[in-house]
Amino acid sequence: MLDVEEWADLRRQHFVGGISIKELSRRSGFARNTVRTALRSEGQPRYARAPAPSKLDPFKEEIHRLLGEEPKLPATRVRELIEPLGFEGRQTIVDVYVREVRPLFLPQRTFQRTRYRPGEIAQFDLLEPREQIPVGFGQTRKGYVLACVLGFSRVSAGALIFSKAAEDILAGLSRCLWRLGGLPETLVTDREGSLHAGGGRPSEPFARFCGELRSSWFICEARDAQAKGMIESVNGHLRSNFEPGRRFASPLDFQDQLDRWFERRNARTHRTLRARPIDRLAEEGLRALPERPPDVDRRFVVRVPADPHVRVDRNDYSLDPDLVSRRVEVRVSQAQVSALALDTRELAGAHARSFAAGRTFTALEHARALRARRGAPAEPEVEIRPLDRYDALISA
Repeated sequence: MLDVEEWADLRRQHFVGGISIKELSRRSGFARNTVRTALRSEGQPRYARAPAPSKLDPFKEEIHRLLGEEPKLPATRVRELIEPLGFEGRQTIVDVYVREVRPLFLPQRTFQRTRYRPGEIAQFDLLEPREQIPVGFGQTRKGYVLACVLGFSRVSAGALIFSKAAEDILAGLSRCLWRLGGLPETLVTDREGSLHAGGGRPSEPFARFCGELRSSWFICEARDAQAKGMIESVNGHLRSNFEPGRRFASPLDFQDQLDRWFERRNARTHRTLRARPIDRLAEEGLRALPERPPDVDRRFVVRVPADPHVRVDRNDYSLDPDLVSRRVEVRVSQAQVSALALDTRELAGAHARSFAAGRTFTALEHARALRARRGAPAEPEVEIRPLDRYDALISA
C-alpha cells in the first residue's frame, strides 16, 4: 500500500512533470494498476480494517428500549438488565455506548447569548465561604457573602452577613447597591427561602424593599443557575481568587478585604466585554439612590424582665433597670442592638452587635443602676487630676 508521501509524489510527477503511467511504474517499482489507482483517487490512501463485531451488537436494541423508557438510567444498571439476556462483555463498553447514545433520548436544552441594556438588571446570590469567620472571644461563625453584579457594566460588590434571614440578606443587598452607587430597574435572585413566597412571588420583606427602592424583581425558576450566570461567574471567581491564602481577624477585616478585592476586580479588563467594568459604569445610567437605605432592621417588642437583659442572636444585652416590667421595642441592625420604651420613647439600651455566641453585654450605667438597687455601697470617687500636675512633678 502506498504511503501519503509516495502517493503525492506519483501525482506530482504525472500531473506536473507529465510522466506517463508506464514510466512511473518503471521508476517506482509499483504495478501499473497501483499507479493508475493513485492517480485517479481524490484523497490520500487509507487503510481501513473491517470493523470487528462487538459483543454489545445483539443488545443495542434492548439498550435503546431501556433508555427510551428511562433516559437517565445509569450504565451500571443497563448492564445488569442485559446480562440475563446473554451479555458477557465488560462494563467499559456499556459505559462508552450508553454515553454515546444517551443524548438521543434526552430533551436537549439550548441557550442564547443575552445582552442587557444599561441599568436594566442586577443579579445577586449567596456564597458560603469554606472557612468560618472569626467573630471575637476566640469564636468563629459560619458566614455568607452576598454578591451583586450589574448586567451591562459587570461592576460587582459584596457584603458579609451571618444568616439567611430576610433582614440580613436585604441589609447585605442594600449595602451592595450603595457600593454600586445607583439603582437598576430589576433585581434578579434565585428562590431563596426568605425572599420567595412561592410560585415566583416575592416574600413580603422583599416586596417592601423593592417597593421602597422603586425597583422590580425577577425570581428565577428552581434549579436554573444559567438564568443568573453572571453572578455565578462572580461566585466562581470568589472561590478561586478571593478565598485562597487569606486570613481574617474579624468580620470588619473580612469586609474590608472583600471591598478592596472587588475594587481591584472592577478595575481589571473583563474578558468578554474587552473593557474595564469601572469604565462602563458611567454608561450604566443607574437611577439615583434615595437619601437613606430602606429600613430592613429586625424589630420586636418585649417586656423588660426582672433581670433586665434581652436575648438577640444567642447573646444577652442589658436594658435600663428603671424600665423593668415596661414594654420596649428592640431594634436589631447589622451593627447595633438598641431598645426604646414604647410609652415614653426613652432609650432603654444601645449596644454594638456581636456575632459571637453565649456572651452577656452590660452597659456601665445599667450595672451601676443595678448596684444601687441592691443597696450596694457607692463606688469610691477617684480624683481626676489635671495632667499639668504630673508635668510639674516630672523634670524635663
